[in-house]
Amino acid sequence: MIHSKMVVKKVQGAEIVEVESGSLAEELGLAVGDSIIKINEKNIEDLIGFQLEWAGEEVLLEIKKKNGKRALYQIEKEYDEPLGVHFQEAIFNGIKTCRNKCLFCFVDQMPPRMRPSLYIKDDDYRLSFLQGSYITLTNLEKGDLERIKGEHLSPLYVSVHATDPQLRTSLMKNPQAGQILLIMEELSEAGIEFHTQIVACPGINDGAALERTYQDLSKIRGVISLAVVPVGLTSYRSNLPEIRSYQQEEARRLVEWAERKQDLELQKRGSRFIWPSDEFYLLAGLTLPPFETYEDFSQLENGVGMVRLLWDEFASLTLPAELKLCREVVFVTGRSGLKVMQPIIDRLKTIAGLKITLVGIPNLFFGSTVTVTGLLTGSCLLEGLKHLSKGSIVFIPEAMVQSGNGKFLDDLTPAEVGEKLELQIITVPVKAERIWEKILKLAD
Repeated sequence: MIHSKMVVKKVQGAEIVEVESGSLAEELGLAVGDSIIKINEKNIEDLIGFQLEWAGEEVLLEIKKKNGKRALYQIEKEYDEPLGVHFQEAIFNGIKTCRNKCLFCFVDQMPPRMRPSLYIKDDDYRLSFLQGSYITLTNLEKGDLERIKGEHLSPLYVSVHATDPQLRTSLMKNPQAGQILLIMEELSEAGIEFHTQIVACPGINDGAALERTYQDLSKIRGVISLAVVPVGLTSYRSNLPEIRSYQQEEARRLVEWAERKQDLELQKRGSRFIWPSDEFYLLAGLTLPPFETYEDFSQLENGVGMVRLLWDEFASLTLPAELKLCREVVFVTGRSGLKVMQPIIDRLKTIAGLKITLVGIPNLFFGSTVTVTGLLTGSCLLEGLKHLSKGSIVFIPEAMVQSGNGKFLDDLTPAEVGEKLELQIITVPVKAERIWEKILKLAD
């Protein structure tokens, strides 16, 4: 049952960017450009608040129509009946930004004169809960802590880096940074769980400092995983503290240390708890652990277990001995991705009728020290693929393109790069089945 009335009022809210066909929102007459202002007379500041208030069977919905008028709807619905709208962002009242000045902050290492959104340092606990983004817990107000506990916003993803108060304060250039253990213990007592990470910097927060951080975090009941990833450095570090990358032997020692801790944790809690990222294994030249080592792959988005998962997915595929229609494909990756993709490419090369070439492109945009595939840009491709024959089919991993706008970090699009080089550039998910589906589609 729905009743409505219209009045004029200038307000802001959560702008609707899509209305699902056949949904309750469509029945109400909601449209793209309308905004949700309040639910049950409460301001809606984010997707969490929207979901909590919408869950009831009787809802008072306040809408600002795109013509500026306000609509009030009294709605009776099933408990789990969705409204059927989508928003541009999950946060409606502005993202909580970072108050730190970390020694290794990647945003501070970005090239100048790029679009403003790339310089935004988000540190919002709501995005951590909703999307798994890592936060530092240094900008929480009392009300934020109470909301996290009261609404049980768990798990959260926390960038710890160090638990020694003086070291963490020095790393982040924020006097609040030293309170990390107190905050995590308070939230843990309220039942909040954490996935944590350490960005390891050689000679700064590794060694004895890393041991202390591991020991401290392992004692907090709510901490359920810890990832250790190597610091990422670009060529744009002028006027920033001197930090260097890990050398092979250093990476090997860190991996071996972490694996010893895994054995201890497995005996103690039944979980390995701590994982070095895939990048550390590649840097060290060590064999990646087997599939079962990664348990539930809780740190997958942090680059922990991603390579093993991809390799095992490809190993499980049943591939034909030949393709009826011959095709040539070039697969592009960053320099560090060569080790990842080479075993897959070697297997695909055994298929008659499929000629596939792996190309590792240096990062001319951020500098040679940046070797991950996801940070390659359109300008990197323009230089790195200019030797290819016109009309070549090129697969690029979807991680290179931003999901929100379909652009590389330098604002070029795959279509623009393809047009300039006269290549057919196809974006593919780095999933075994999806890559093979793309190849088969070419051969149809």
